[in-house]
Amino acid sequence: MSELAFWSVAFVTVASAGMVVFSGQLIYSAIALLFTLLGVAGLYIFLWADFMAGVQVMVYIGGILVLIIFGIMLTHKIVSVKISQSNVQRKLGAVVVGIFLIFLTSSIGDAPWFQMVTTEPSETVRTVGRLLMTKYLLPFEVASILLLGSLIGAAMLSRKEE
Repeated sequence: MSELAFWSVAFVTVASAGMVVFSGQLIYSAIALLFTLLGVAGLYIFLWADFMAGVQVMVYIGGILVLIIFGIMLTHKIVSVKISQSNVQRKLGAVVVGIFLIFLTSSIGDAPWFQMVTTEPSETVRTVGRLLMTKYLLPFEVASILLLGSLIGAAMLSRKEE
């Protein structure tokens, strides 16, 4: 049953990532990006990386994806939601992706995989929280102020001139 769940999450992740790339409308790409990021969080859960799954949901879905959607909705310079593009080097890109796919599949096949059998709770969250509130407090706060400033700047740029 867990293999079926894994393959379902992997299929949703890959299919929605394809929709992000090949969708002709910007808002549909953003919604497909939501499912891609949720799928990646699900894959983190299968890897027993619960903290990373939580960070994925909070930072990427809760923060960055919401900023992307607000940017799409607040941009008054886009007359049509349909965006056309022309890819000049499509063949070269396909060759690079093919080489990367061959390298990746050979690496996955040669990797020594192991399964985690312990169910003991990890100290990851406690350790990360302690480090964020002691050693890395100043960079953490600087990053939050930088993100707040970029949000205010995006709101100011999207305002209509009257």
